[in-house]
Amino acid sequence: MAMIAIDGQDVITREIAMEDAEAVAELSGQLGYETSTQKVKERIATMLPLEKDHLALVAVVRGEVAGWIEAEIARHLQSEPHAVITGLVIRDGYRSLGIGSRLCAQVEDWGQQRGISIIRVTSRMTREQAHRFYLREGFVQVKTSAVFEKILSSETE
Repeated sequence: MAMIAIDGQDVITREIAMEDAEAVAELSGQLGYETSTQKVKERIATMLPLEKDHLALVAVVRGEVAGWIEAEIARHLQSEPHAVITGLVIRDGYRSLGIGSRLCAQVEDWGQQRGISIIRVTSRMTREQAHRFYLREGFVQVKTSAVFEKILSSETE
């Protein structure tokens, strides 16, 4: 658990817990990924306890989840192992106060402790404010990609 202060208020960062599901669902909606509290609870349940190659943190201010970050270590044949920030969102009203920077720094520390020297993040082209944030945090845009998805049918339906 790490602490920082914003305007005299302690900001506590800690690993995600089941009781964070409602706030995580709400913040996921702010990212554009609508989901239910129940779905987030199910996802958290499959994650806990967090594996050594997976990290999920929340930032809490005055007892309220003000943001979250998730990262994992990716290991591929074609590239060096690297950490991928798979999600980061800060609640409206808490943005630009240093919480996102602190969460990113914690991912960097976590990655370095595991011998990782590269942190990657993807961001939709329309999220220009997020792009500016990552550039300020020292990230460099290295490519532009298209994302393809295929929905697999469920055998249980």
